[in-house]
Amino acid sequence: MSNRICNGVSDLSLFFAALADENRLRLLHLMKAGEMCVCHFQGVLQTNQPKISRHLSYLKKAGLVEARRDGKWMHYRLKKLPAVQERILRETLRHLEKDARTEKDIRRLKQIRCCPTRYGISNFRTR
Repeated sequence: MSNRICNGVSDLSLFFAALADENRLRLLHLMKAGEMCVCHFQGVLQTNQPKISRHLSYLKKAGLVEARRDGKWMHYRLKKLPAVQERILRETLRHLEKDARTEKDIRRLKQIRCCPTRYGISNFRTR
């Protein structure tokens, strides 16, 4: 489903399966505001990089996110989706706005500084 429009039961199954995990929903909710570095996800979800990467890989395979590399750091953002999927995702994320856990995630995100800034890389864009 990477660069093509969702066009079958298998693709839809993968799309909904991606939305069926609490951690992946939290990651998608965080990306709603824009592109983010993996280290932000680690800090917010308070888990290790391999686990975050597995979830992001699943979201990428499902066609929900896209990634770019900046040196050693990977950045992820929501991908433009077909209209029906876009509406489903938008409504799903809207329902998470009032969730105590995602509210806590947003508060935690505001306190996190991305790794590149710790290493003196000044041309890095922070949120």
